[in-house]
Amino acid sequence: MAESRCVAVGGVQVSALHHSRRPVDMMAGVAMLAFCLALGLQQVAIKAIAAEVPPLTQIAIRSLLAALLVGGLMVWRGIRFAELRAGLGPGLLVGLGFTFEFVFVAVGLNYTLASHMSVFLYTAPIFAALGLHFLVPGEQLVKRQWLGMMIAFGGLVVAMAPIGGVSVNGATLLGDMLGLLAGASWAMTTLVLRRSSLSEAPPLQTLFYQLVTAAMLLLPVAALRGDLGNMAVTTSAVTSLAFQTFVISFGVLLLWFALLRRYLASQLGVLSFLAPIFGVMFGAMLLEEPLTTSFLIGGVILLGGVMLVTRPT
Repeated sequence: MAESRCVAVGGVQVSALHHSRRPVDMMAGVAMLAFCLALGLQQVAIKAIAAEVPPLTQIAIRSLLAALLVGGLMVWRGIRFAELRAGLGPGLLVGLGFTFEFVFVAVGLNYTLASHMSVFLYTAPIFAALGLHFLVPGEQLVKRQWLGMMIAFGGLVVAMAPIGGVSVNGATLLGDMLGLLAGASWAMTTLVLRRSSLSEAPPLQTLFYQLVTAAMLLLPVAALRGDLGNMAVTTSAVTSLAFQTFVISFGVLLLWFALLRRYLASQLGVLSFLAPIFGVMFGAMLLEEPLTTSFLIGGVILLGGVMLVTRPT
């Protein structure tokens, strides 16, 4: 019998059926490297043009454009409107989780560094594992996972401590906390997906719910704030939005779906933790973000704990 499990990446929840998936080979490794490089650039791409296009408006625009692309692909693949209507309830909940995740990311980037956001966003598996432990029979944590939880918490404390390099002020801590709330929102969508009919729905259907909900909620907010009319249409802004739409919200996820159909999701999930590492690297290299010693050490400990929690038993 096929094993059904939920897989999350980049804030998007997908479900995958595992029949006879093969271990990750060289081709998959190269594809995952490209995948993680692109995801690592996500927070940097948002923060780099924050002066021209506010982060919240960026999320709204890219969600709308990507929803149109995904909608067209759904029509081409024969996914019917009746199927969308049947999963509308959990679809809206998943969409709200996705929207709040990126609201916290967008607002948090006004206060903290892109490198910090890249790491704290990936606390999502910790929140998801805790939720599954209490809400889903058969998903209880084992001793190794509880140990991973404690290690991750210790890494979180160290990462947010004002030790070495650059002092950490209140604004940075506020942004870091918003990054944790983004991770918790991401985890909430995992829980909804795990406990609803969407666990068996086509991945594109779930992605469509998320993108459409985000666009419908955030575009009016951007309009009321006057952000849509005050955008600076520069080369860098257009390039960043095109990258976020066509590469992050559309192309990268199609690559992820293709890999899930061929390779073991557990191994792909472990490799996906290269994304926050690349996020830290790109933040320092492209935005010249200062990094504290405590953040670097704590980030390594935190991601190590997360990997221990998510590693298959």
